[in-house]
Amino acid sequence: MRRGPDYLAHAVLALGGAIFVLPIWVAFAGATQSAGAIARGDLSLLPRLSGLRAFVAVLGFGPAASGGTPIGHMLLVSFGMAMAIALGKIAISALSAYAIVFFRFPGRRIAFWMILITLMLPVEVRIIPTYAVMADFHLINTFTGLTMPLIASATATLLFRQVFIAIPDEMVEAAKLDGAGPIRFFFDMVLPVSAANLAALFVILFVYGWNQYLWPLLAVTNGNLETIVLGIARMITTDQLTAWNLVMAATIWAILPPVAVVLLMQRWFVRGLTEADK
Repeated sequence: MRRGPDYLAHAVLALGGAIFVLPIWVAFAGATQSAGAIARGDLSLLPRLSGLRAFVAVLGFGPAASGGTPIGHMLLVSFGMAMAIALGKIAISALSAYAIVFFRFPGRRIAFWMILITLMLPVEVRIIPTYAVMADFHLINTFTGLTMPLIASATATLLFRQVFIAIPDEMVEAAKLDGAGPIRFFFDMVLPVSAANLAALFVILFVYGWNQYLWPLLAVTNGNLETIVLGIARMITTDQLTAWNLVMAATIWAILPPVAVVLLMQRWFVRGLTEADK
């Protein structure tokens, strides 16, 4: 017997979609209107075609609190930071999990549990000692200092470990018989098997790096290294009329890169999550 459409499920999904899309639509519509109208509360939900130039104008706009650094430059800094964090986390976590799973050395389990314990210490708890270490190495106000403390990831190491454990022993023995060393086995067999999980982790870690606020706020006082998230916060001033149309335009620009990454890698992302559950 063929069942009809589940209208309740579709209604719930439609409501959930509307809840997520409505704020984005309000920001898009607000970007096309004047700052004065928005400040007065005269925000219309219908965008104005004549105001679309705000999306181009905001790329060259530099908040005074950021030393006049353009929003377009901040987008590039955020992209570079997100890429460095995502690729760095994947590289370090994959190698760490590979060593824990396939190598037999004293203290292997202790090393894994030490990594796992760091899950109980969020960035906010270790932010002051992290800042002190970066300051001692003179890495404050540098791109290295902006990204390095966020590269290590216990979560990614745990996920890679779960994937690597599922690799059958027969594959390991076959690689040894073929004369493959540890490095060749890692690149030629382990990574291809984990391709879907790598893609899923890349999406998650890219969004994580893109949305960082607390650490860049502390580690950067130079406007040339400010991220788009910081830039949007700097645009909201209290001593003068805030250009809310430019703030909303910058917000739309800030949303686009992570959304594009998710859409472009959606198939791999879903496949990686479902394979991880197996």
